[in-house]
Amino acid sequence: MFLSRTAVAVARRATAVPALRRSIATTVVRRQAETKAPTAHIKGLSEIKTTDDLFGPGAADGTVPTDVEQATGLERLEILGKMEGVDVFDMKPLDASRRGTMENPISVRSAGDEQYAGCTGFPADSHNVIWLTMTRERPIERCPECGNVYKMDYVGPQDSHDHHHDDHHHHGFEEPKTFADYVKPEYW
Repeated sequence: MFLSRTAVAVARRATAVPALRRSIATTVVRRQAETKAPTAHIKGLSEIKTTDDLFGPGAADGTVPTDVEQATGLERLEILGKMEGVDVFDMKPLDASRRGTMENPISVRSAGDEQYAGCTGFPADSHNVIWLTMTRERPIERCPECGNVYKMDYVGPQDSHDHHHDDHHHHGFEEPKTFADYVKPEYW
């Protein structure tokens, strides 16, 4: 009894769907009018030589572009790398299986002049995240909470010698002193 009333209630609420949404003649006309636009060549990661190559071809008129067609700049570089199985920005987590020491620090790869690393302690997650800043001038940092040592390994392009000024003293900027500047060398 209960099931029969439920089935009747569902049948009443259901809307009737027409068998054909539009006539067959209209469908034939629309199919004949559709023409496929030629797809533009999408360069692969190995074909990227300049920053101008990091602009997508865009979508054909009347279509919605895909991420590959519309992405530009670093986003496009990352997408093309993922399509070829290359992790362009090296997003793997840092080695948390050991404590970094001055003799054997945890390596942090960087293509820029500075790199931030978040230390969560050893063993992992033993303290809140403490962000450490490593630079090319000062590549080694020690976590003040747990003592883990991190070292920045620069993997970017080599310095060009065509600059006419010293980048280290740009506008009088001096690296701020830290506690490590005052520790006697024999304690390291």
